[in-house]
Amino acid sequence: MNRFLILSLVFISKLVSAQNPLPLIPQPQQIEIHKGSFTLNKETVIQPNYNLAEAQYFQKSIKELTGLDLKIQSAVNKPNRIVLAHSEIKRESNDGYELLISNKKFVAIYAKTPEGFFYGIQTFLQLLPIEKKDKISLPCLSILDDSKFQWRGMHLDVCRHFFPKDFIKKYIDYLAMYKMNTFHWHLTDDQGWRIEIKKYPKLTEVGAWRNGSMVGHYTDQTFDDIRYGGFYTQEEIKEIVAYAKERHITIIPEIEMPGHALAALASYPEFSCTGGPFEVGKTWGVLEDVFCPKDETFTFLENVLTEVMALFPSEYIHIGGDESPKVRWKSCPHCQKRIKDENLKDEHELQSYFIQRIEKFVNSKGRKIIGWDEILEGGLAPNAAVMSWRGTEGGIAAAKQKHFVVMSPGSHCYFDHYQGEPKNEPIAFGGYTNVEKVYSFNPIPKELSAEESKYILGAQANLWTEYINTTEHVEYMLFPRIAALSEVVWGTSNPKEYKEFEKRLISHFEIYDKKGINYSKAIFEVTSKVQPTENGVAFELKSVNPNGIKYTTDGSEPNANSISYEKPILVAKNQIIKAAYFENGKAKSATIEQPFFITKSTGKKIELVHQPHENYGIGGSFTLVDGMKGNPSKFGRDWLGFWGKDMNATINLGKTETISKISINTLSSEGSWIYYPKSIGILVSKDGKNYIPITNVSSREIQENKGKIVMEFDKQNVQFIKVIAENNGIIADGNPGAGSNSWLFVDEISVE
Repeated sequence: MNRFLILSLVFISKLVSAQNPLPLIPQPQQIEIHKGSFTLNKETVIQPNYNLAEAQYFQKSIKELTGLDLKIQSAVNKPNRIVLAHSEIKRESNDGYELLISNKKFVAIYAKTPEGFFYGIQTFLQLLPIEKKDKISLPCLSILDDSKFQWRGMHLDVCRHFFPKDFIKKYIDYLAMYKMNTFHWHLTDDQGWRIEIKKYPKLTEVGAWRNGSMVGHYTDQTFDDIRYGGFYTQEEIKEIVAYAKERHITIIPEIEMPGHALAALASYPEFSCTGGPFEVGKTWGVLEDVFCPKDETFTFLENVLTEVMALFPSEYIHIGGDESPKVRWKSCPHCQKRIKDENLKDEHELQSYFIQRIEKFVNSKGRKIIGWDEILEGGLAPNAAVMSWRGTEGGIAAAKQKHFVVMSPGSHCYFDHYQGEPKNEPIAFGGYTNVEKVYSFNPIPKELSAEESKYILGAQANLWTEYINTTEHVEYMLFPRIAALSEVVWGTSNPKEYKEFEKRLISHFEIYDKKGINYSKAIFEVTSKVQPTENGVAFELKSVNPNGIKYTTDGSEPNANSISYEKPILVAKNQIIKAAYFENGKAKSATIEQPFFITKSTGKKIELVHQPHENYGIGGSFTLVDGMKGNPSKFGRDWLGFWGKDMNATINLGKTETISKISINTLSSEGSWIYYPKSIGILVSKDGKNYIPITNVSSREIQENKGKIVMEFDKQNVQFIKVIAENNGIIADGNPGAGSNSWLFVDEISVE
């Protein structure tokens, strides 16, 4: 077999021809293609010199893909074989493997751990066609590979909507095919308790069922009255945990506390501040009733966690800790006494006390806690790990304090966001996170030193299911973004070579089709970018192949005979542009439709005092003068979101203009913490230095006009216009998100 052949190779990363890349995701660290081929056929034997379990998984997988039922035999000397051989070659992690497909008529996978063999097998399986064939020719090659991050995760919320055991197994298979190793299972929330706890049967008798659900977007405030729910028995959970273990996936259970607890409190109201009664949550968002930090509550939670830890052998137990309103605690005598007795400063320190007390218990059982970045508030528990979701700031702070971190910022890792043009997508939470954006993510922030970076365990994407109620929709939101994330956390992504990744990704669509996976084809969609010009804007279109884009400017539907896109389209008047991507005369994408509203501010220079949040900042300040009005029900790409900050924008018209009317749109979606501004003020200037106020719109007027503000005034001859929308500030008690910063969403500032 010449064991030393693979050692003597001089590996150069990505030597595979760019014209014909191997369809491997995540891309291995090092690949070299050799002359010749290996034929896989019914005579091929799997030889497990190490780890029979992986050989059996390998045998089953090959049969499912190709129909070939290979035998497993040890001590085989004939050439037509696949060998799983133990290797002590030093690798950075336990995930390392070497794959050799030799023209000497054998295949070898070398590794020192079961994980390494498993990932080598996954790479080999991606080289196989998904079709029944007697003979399969594979190129001879050598691969050296290893992972960069030890936490490569996907999350699934089964509380807002419940998914059956068999689909959870399928979800785990999806993670395994892309070498992900962590499944974060969100099992409890306001809208449902999904795990059987034998000591507290009401948690599933009562807490697993709600008497209706939201229908449509939160802003619609419509509900059905259909009883909804479900839960996993402990036997089902054991089965799923064992299934995941076979695929080297660790399941991290999440038991939410102190907030997101309404389903538990509906079952056992005595652990609340008020005593109830409560109903399992029918609405999405953040609800005010939370666990009361009294001794009997901690006893309850410790008993729950004891049963949870008996089911899940994971090192970490996720305890939530996010979005916990303090309004009940402020008026609760138990809570105020606890604050006084423990010499705590306020309710934020009470939350820290709560988390630290739970951590001591979890640590006493030989486990560790991980929580959302709100657990930093009031002081971080001594041994806790942080999952940073509100951006990267929480993760940076935790790493600097020498705490382990999993990066999961909404800007790149929230798969409940739109992944294509929001106008063409099923309803989603908001935001805009396409494949390319996921692929651009770097889990290690530049703000960290090399030593601090060692505390970044890895990253994961989160899939919240308020608007996802079928398994097909779960798949649609997961695929193909999971493929992009897998290469990021494996450590071989290169955003500068996104197009090369895109080619490999599109080749996986055939795999999805043959496996019956419902995936998004938004990658084929025509995407757009607007640039300023001297007179209006230029509308730039992109797709997999720009030569396939056809468009119209009269509002008609594009077809194969429509105008071919060659360069950015100049837009100097009100019009509707529609575009789609075509291959061989047939549309491969949905049509995008973009109305333009051209005014004196369109395409002009604009500066912001405060930049928008990274989650809602695509296009930056220019979004406000790009001639495109955002859809109020889909605050994805066309809106700027400011978290806790005012919008203070200055528009330079380029010359003195006569103006008498300014329009601006704002949003309200209180369940998502989005509030209308307190006020909107307009100031004007001829020189950009001396400004005079000309009008101001009050909160009442903004509410009455539902955020669509039109301000008319006496004619002004000016060059500079300052528009200030005042953020709502801290969300008041009694509202979703009480105590947190408000979001301010603003779009198009039109000047006439």
